[in-house]
Amino acid sequence: MTTFNLNDPALEPIGAKVLAGERLSREDGLTLYGSYDLIGIGQMADHVRRGINGDKVHFMVNRHINPTNICRNRCKFCAFARSKGEEGAYEMTLDTIVEAAKEGAADGAYEIHIVSGLHPDWSYEFYVDMVRRVREALPPHVIVQAFTAVEIEHMAIISGKPTIEVLRDLKDAGLDALPGGGAEIFSDRLRAAAWEKKTTSDVWLRIHAEAHSLGIATNCTMLYGHIETIEERVDHMVRLREQQDASGGFLAFIPLAFHPANTEMSDLPATTGFDDLKTLAIGRLMLDNIPHIKAFWIMLGLKVAQLSTVFGVDDLDGTVVEERITHMAGATTPEALSKDDLIATIRETGHTAVERDTLYKVVRVYDAESC
Repeated sequence: MTTFNLNDPALEPIGAKVLAGERLSREDGLTLYGSYDLIGIGQMADHVRRGINGDKVHFMVNRHINPTNICRNRCKFCAFARSKGEEGAYEMTLDTIVEAAKEGAADGAYEIHIVSGLHPDWSYEFYVDMVRRVREALPPHVIVQAFTAVEIEHMAIISGKPTIEVLRDLKDAGLDALPGGGAEIFSDRLRAAAWEKKTTSDVWLRIHAEAHSLGIATNCTMLYGHIETIEERVDHMVRLREQQDASGGFLAFIPLAFHPANTEMSDLPATTGFDDLKTLAIGRLMLDNIPHIKAFWIMLGLKVAQLSTVFGVDDLDGTVVEERITHMAGATTPEALSKDDLIATIRETGHTAVERDTLYKVVRVYDAESC
C-alpha cells in the first residue's frame, strides 16, 4: 500500500485525499503553500503524476517566433515590450516569419510557436495572413500554435469582430492551438497594479472556452513570484480547474516564474528553487483535471526543471530556439537546447523521454535502448 513520509502533520489529511483520488479544496491548497515539507508535497505530486502519466517525461522539438516587441500595452512587469521608434524595437515581415517557420520545420520541429506584442499598426488581415502563410509553408504534421488570449482580444478590437469569430478565422487559416500566456494571475488587484491594460481574467477564460468549443486546444499558465499573495495563486488554480471542468480543452498547466530584471518591478527578488518546486507540485495536486504539468526550463533553469520531474512535472517543453521574451527580462538560460540534450536531461532522472507534438501525440519514445 502506498504511503507518504510526511513531516508536517497538517499534510496528513491531504495525503489521505490524494491516496483516495479525491479533489483538493482551496483550503488544502493554502495548507500546501503554508507547509515547509517540500519533500512530502513532492511525494504526493509524484504519486499523482505517475497515476496520470506513468514514467513518461515529455519534450518536443519546437521553434519560437516573436514577430515584434512593439506593443501598445507596455505592462510594468514586461521587459520585452517597446514603443515604435524606441531603441531595441523590432518587427518582422511576413516573409521573415515564414522563413523562420520553414527553418524550424527543416530542423525537425513539430511546433511553430508564435507570440508577439500588440503592434498598433498591424492590421487584422496581417495576423490572419501570418497564420495562413505559415501553415501553407509547413508540412501537415507541424502544429501552428499562435497568439495568446491577449492577442486574440487585440485582434477582436482592431477588427470589430467578436473573439469567437476571430478564432474561427484563424482556425480556417490554419491555427491549430493557442498558447497559455497572458493569464498572469486572475486578480483585479494585481491587474490594476501591474498590467492594467491587459485582458481581464473573465475575458481570458472566455476566449479559451471559445477556443475549446471550436476544437482548438490550449494551454494555461500562472505568472508567480512578483506581488501576488498565496491566496491569489490558489484562487487562480481553482478558476483554471473550474474552467477545465466546463470546457475541457486545457492540455497543460505551465507555472511561469517571474523574471524581474529590466522591468519596472526590478527591485523584486527572483523566485527560489524551493518556491518553484513547491508551486509546480501544488499545480499537479490542485489541477486534477489537466493532464500535463510543464516546467518551462527557459524560466526555471535546467537543474530545477530536471528536479521538477519528481515534483509532479511530466513535461520540460522543448528545444525552443531563439526565445526572446524571458531573456529580455534577464534570463541566463540558453536560448535553445538540442534534442539530445533534452533526452539526456530526462534520462538522468530515471524517467522515459517521450518526444511529442503540441497535442501530446507521441512522436518517439526514447527508452534505455533508444539512441
